[in-house]
Amino acid sequence: MKNNYLQLVLAGSLLFSGSLYAQEKPGKFIDRDNMNLSVKAGDDFVEYSNGPWVRKNPIPAKETRWGAFNQLRDFNINAIKTILDETKGTKAAAGSVERRVADFYAAAMDSIAIEKLGYTPIQADLQHIAGLQFKSQVVTEIARLRSSGIASPLFGFYIGQDRKNVEKMVPQLGQGGTSLPDRDYYLKSDARSLKIQEAFKKYVATLFTLTGTPEAQAKANAETVFQLEKKLAEAQMARVEMRDPYKTYNKFAFADFNQKTPAFNWALTFQDFGTSAPDSILVGAPKFFEAANKLLIETPVETWKTYLTWNVLRNSAGYLSSPFVKASFAYSQVLSGQKVQAPRWQRMSAMTDGTLGELLGQLYVAKYFKPEAKARMVELVANLRKAFAVRINKLDWMSAETKEKALAKLNAFTPKIGYPDKWKNYDGLEISASEYYGNIRRAGAWGFQENLAQLGKPVDRSKWGMTPPTVNAYYSPVMNEIVFPAGILQFPFFAADADDAINYGGIGAVIGHEMSHGFDDSGSQYDKDGTLRNWWTKDDLAKFKARTELLGKQFDAYTVQDTIHVNGKLTMGENIGDLGGLNMAYEAFKMTKQGKSTKKIDGFSPDQRFFLAWAQVWRGSSLPETEAQQVLTDPHSPGQYRTIGAPVNMDAWYKAFDVKPGDKLYKKPEDRIKIW
Repeated sequence: MKNNYLQLVLAGSLLFSGSLYAQEKPGKFIDRDNMNLSVKAGDDFVEYSNGPWVRKNPIPAKETRWGAFNQLRDFNINAIKTILDETKGTKAAAGSVERRVADFYAAAMDSIAIEKLGYTPIQADLQHIAGLQFKSQVVTEIARLRSSGIASPLFGFYIGQDRKNVEKMVPQLGQGGTSLPDRDYYLKSDARSLKIQEAFKKYVATLFTLTGTPEAQAKANAETVFQLEKKLAEAQMARVEMRDPYKTYNKFAFADFNQKTPAFNWALTFQDFGTSAPDSILVGAPKFFEAANKLLIETPVETWKTYLTWNVLRNSAGYLSSPFVKASFAYSQVLSGQKVQAPRWQRMSAMTDGTLGELLGQLYVAKYFKPEAKARMVELVANLRKAFAVRINKLDWMSAETKEKALAKLNAFTPKIGYPDKWKNYDGLEISASEYYGNIRRAGAWGFQENLAQLGKPVDRSKWGMTPPTVNAYYSPVMNEIVFPAGILQFPFFAADADDAINYGGIGAVIGHEMSHGFDDSGSQYDKDGTLRNWWTKDDLAKFKARTELLGKQFDAYTVQDTIHVNGKLTMGENIGDLGGLNMAYEAFKMTKQGKSTKKIDGFSPDQRFFLAWAQVWRGSSLPETEAQQVLTDPHSPGQYRTIGAPVNMDAWYKAFDVKPGDKLYKKPEDRIKIW
């Protein structure tokens, strides 16, 4: 789970969170057995490059999708388990990295103790909410739940960089308060949305009954929760609108915002958080807070008590006894289609990484990360940066004035590779070997206070937004940094002994993707210092927008299921990242010895191997339920469309696979979209 602080930090990430272990090396980096060579690449590049692999690798029952990322995550979970097993019975000193990791995992795996406790870990909180009588107490309770690591009702809150003054850390408020994956699930009335609404209400009612609420009252509570959250959803900005950094940048003097939304009593809220009121505050969605303020005034205390109780229940369910965990999974099945729950050791290994990632990360890096991988990445980043500069200089649609600014931003990129230079040691966080829920709660409270403590302090540029084992990468616009955790530095992204075509088509394109985020529809609005400030000429910006609109239309045309299409506007940033990243990776590849040759390996030319390496990164499939949810909530396009979305705009792909007019994927040269 990402904390709110990471909203800006992880503005551009490669995919969803996953992880990696030192997996078995493939016999061939491009394997014909995984390809369907009877199909023309120009007709169906997905089937040509990956069709047989997808059929030979069906989605396991414990998964919602299966592909390269998922394979690596599984390898990684096993790596983490190996580390955790090695810490069992450790005689390491109390407070040591090994001991704290071991204690957390031991508590998480002690299912007997967890079963005995039932829901007693949250009983006091439920009783506390039941005793509320006044609206003022509701606001105080919202602050208490957040600061004590129990729940985050009604709105989002974090301390982060001021996008127009990036050396200053300021409090930031975001819309929130809803439980379903997206506001549209509350507002739509199609069959799928109604099915999810009913499953949600059933889930709410189930959790209430598990804490002793009579069934009829539990069902009434579920309806109360849904209707209140629906009102909050109606007030929320849509995901596409949220992509505009100017629309979500609304700075208020603290006193003015307090006056605008008096029911929140922000001065008291900050006091309850444990800090004094700031001079100013950034608000992502002012209209949402105006609506929420009205709801606070007009909604009865009893309704808020039901809502707050639900927030405690839903945030705690996964950490309580099996009836709560089963109810949570049953609901998630409707959303994702997942057949069976992952085994407990997998879930708890991932939970250890998610909670104590930089303690576990220290052990992971020591055991699995090789220094030569980092050295090779440093080289690749330098080559990709050089290639991007070449491409910027060659752009025929951009003026010299804007090119100068673009190059200055590119040169200012800070790369982070592998793991932090300065580890987070979670000082002050108590970890018990016998209190799983207690550990989770204390970690939540600790994380809140750690973030809060940044208020008024210098920006810490050593911080990472992902743990070392993660198979992902990200770009931060306010930091102007590209970050590559250790976990992604493995096949099919990277292999030390692979030919350049494989590495440039894999990790090279990932590097390029993250660099391109600095120049996508959102990232391009930040300058070299990470400041939200226009650096474009008016004409160049108009030309850039015209090109991005064409890319949006390309992806809008991709059908996922029946009437469900990719949302070109929601996925714009990632699609620009793929198009720019693959182009600059290819540019860098052509600077290598192999890139300049025509020598085939396993029957494929260097250029073919480059594009096939890209394709196998995105091979895989998803359950229909997961796919439908992804289109609505995920800024990444489905893998099959990432496979083809960038290549069909690259002349080199047409030449490599002899794609001609009449082929299904053919685009006329003048229709091929070129941005970066």
